Amino acid sequence: MNSFPPEAAAAWLRIRHYAVPRWMIEQATAHRLAGDWAAACAAARVDIAFAPAEIAARHGAGAAAALLDDLRHLAPDLLRWHLPRYVRGGHTRLVPGRTVLLARYGPSAERPSGPVLRVTTPGRSAGPQRLVLHCALSGVQELLGETGPRVHDWTSARHLWDARHTAALRERCGGSRDRAPFCRADGTPLAPDRLPTADPGSGDPAARTEWITRLHEQGALEAAFAAAGIGLDPAPPATRSWNRVDPESLLRGCPLNLARLAPELRQLSRERGSRRFQIPRTYGAAILLELSGPGPSGTLRARLAAPGRIAAVPHVPEALWQRLPDLDLVRTGQLAPARLHPLVAGALFPGLEAACGAAGPPGPKAPEPVSVRCRGAWHQVAWADGGLRMPHAEEEQRRERALGGAATGCFAVQQGWTPASGRPPKALRAQWADLFRRAEHGDTPGVRALLDAGVDPHVRDGAGRTLLHALYLLDHEELLPRLLAAGADLEATDTSGRTPLFTAASEGGSRTLVEALIAAGARIDTVDPSGMSLAHVIRLRRRDDLVLLRDRVRTEHPGLGDDRWEARARVSETRAKRTATDEDTHR
Repeated sequence: MNSFPPEAAAAWLRIRHYAVPRWMIEQATAHRLAGDWAAACAAARVDIAFAPAEIAARHGAGAAAALLDDLRHLAPDLLRWHLPRYVRGGHTRLVPGRTVLLARYGPSAERPSGPVLRVTTPGRSAGPQRLVLHCALSGVQELLGETGPRVHDWTSARHLWDARHTAALRERCGGSRDRAPFCRADGTPLAPDRLPTADPGSGDPAARTEWITRLHEQGALEAAFAAAGIGLDPAPPATRSWNRVDPESLLRGCPLNLARLAPELRQLSRERGSRRFQIPRTYGAAILLELSGPGPSGTLRARLAAPGRIAAVPHVPEALWQRLPDLDLVRTGQLAPARLHPLVAGALFPGLEAACGAAGPPGPKAPEPVSVRCRGAWHQVAWADGGLRMPHAEEEQRRERALGGAATGCFAVQQGWTPASGRPPKALRAQWADLFRRAEHGDTPGVRALLDAGVDPHVRDGAGRTLLHALYLLDHEELLPRLLAAGADLEATDTSGRTPLFTAASEGGSRTLVEALIAAGARIDTVDPSGMSLAHVIRLRRRDDLVLLRDRVRTEHPGLGDDRWEARARVSETRAKRTATDEDTHR
């Protein structure tokens, strides 16, 4: 059984396949081992928002030396691997608007407070999946005092980002000295009959984790919590009658790293000085954890509570309370250990390297031919030279197009193979999905490899978006000339009626991409079906970098759109001013 619900497990499998591609791991690792931390960050699509020399000038040589030592061992690809992600509704992107604290420097006698190394995720879930690395004093105390879910404190979890501490991952997952729970040392999943059927005691941490996890999964909640050293109050929270919560369903469906929860909370209590923490959940309830008695070694109890009543209680970072998705995917046979990030695989499975090595997620493979039923026979269609090739002569294809009417067999696939316009064979849909999932996660080399393999550059996804629409997520300097040379349509609209230029301006595409599309001939007088113009979307998204384009649209096309979008933009600006202080804190 998997600790994650089926939908979440499927999403994690896609995340591990696409979000941190092998080339990124290889390039970032090579630069890190060569001592070039800045190049490692660039390879992992992490922008650097500070200068180490300024840290020395402002905070002293000691803080700067400690920072540089950490930066030399920072594995930005591993950091990206472990960051929180949305896994509901098929989403696999980074959770937006999060700040993750990595390390603190100071204080010293001369400087009572020091800077904090931290990373921020994109501001929008649909935006480019780039990270920003910061190191500054401004707003640090407010960040450390944040009680909501936007700030994750990983300062005691260096195994998630520091290459010197990755071996600790096995212990933090509840493993033993020689193996992770549910697996042999080489990553081979244990058969069910090899798992404990009674409490094995504390001498074998991995076996004890297996015992506690199985109790949890089987619904023996009070026994599972008790075995983990936590008293459980199973009563439902005090919520409104229309928002009833079933404690058993919520607790059983929560992928808790239950065997490690008590030690992680006691460590947090020592660091933060708090006696109460919460694990935020959906369905109208959160899990409240409370320490009673003297010091962090006191009794730990858990109960469900209405989120509004414990809003001020600090959150437990997701990485400290949630089971490691990698371990569940390997345990259930959905993912081979060698396809994990090499640092993760090596930490979890110390015998893996001798058995088969660890290489990371696989890169794209050339699309294979697909069988299509056509006129009573099976034909093979395949991508080649940027188009879908089929075993029909060009003259026959021209004749079929001239006849019109409903196409069948190979011709139906050729004319309507995209999900937006037809129902292609399952194998072709999988090839389409592979291309756009790589684009979604910014995998420019992966997209290029598929185009090199013959995939049609005019391909559309299920929402009618072309690769030009996806350029705001990719390296446009490499791909835009190629797509234009192939005849890609700059004015193609998706099912929402938006062009590639409109999408770039709306979804966080860079100013250089917007300028490149306009230079290539994209029209600036585009209006979506709701009446929103480029000028409106630039104002709504507060794209200060595109003010000149907004003014140009207003000057050259003053009649675009309608007044309701101007009113909405004014409301958006008012809200932005009200939250300006909060946003400054999280920059």
